[in-house]
Amino acid sequence: MTLRPLSAPERAAALNKAAAARAARAAAKDRLKNGMTSAGDLIAAAGADDALARMRVVELLESLPGIGKVRAAAIMEQLGIAASRRIRGLGIHQRQALVDFIDEK
Repeated sequence: MTLRPLSAPERAAALNKAAAARAARAAAKDRLKNGMTSAGDLIAAAGADDALARMRVVELLESLPGIGKVRAAAIMEQLGIAASRRIRGLGIHQRQALVDFIDEK
């Protein structure tokens, strides 16, 4: 199934929406990095914010101080979360395990 071509105004609106979503995710990661919000709060906020819901879990982990790509991958493997998983796609138990793990550290 192919998508219909977008008109110029539709394309501009889509580009603006995508830019706003990227800015919202970047702001959330910055707040997380600076300790202004917790991972649990960010995950809870993703329930109402579509831009945050589409953030990859690995990006959330890498935003935490002291966690890089290798450690984030190890945490996700330990918790049984797929590398491509987004916050929206986490199950109840995965969310709780992630929040508990982050709170312990």
